[in-house]
Amino acid sequence: MSRVFGDPVDVFTTDDGRPIRFVWRDRLYTVRRVLEHWVTTRDWWREQHPEAAEEPSEREFWRVEASPDKEIGVYELRHDAATDSWMLSRVWD
Repeated sequence: MSRVFGDPVDVFTTDDGRPIRFVWRDRLYTVRRVLEHWVTTRDWWREQHPEAAEEPSEREFWRVEASPDKEIGVYELRHDAATDSWMLSRVWD
């Protein structure tokens, strides 16, 4: 079962942008393994409102196994290229 979040996170990355650690709710998580990685360039609301003046932004998603200690969980991180911000978007139990 997964839970949806929209929490901002601080992410530490490699030179190529792969997350290696992130801080969520004042805890440091270490990425153990990247499970999936994908990029989207179209927002769903743009299809319904093509007159929107804003350029489509690229969003990069990383589904990772990570842990703050010995217990490993699955987390989905989202990077918004337009604002250079990171968000924790989903957590699997």
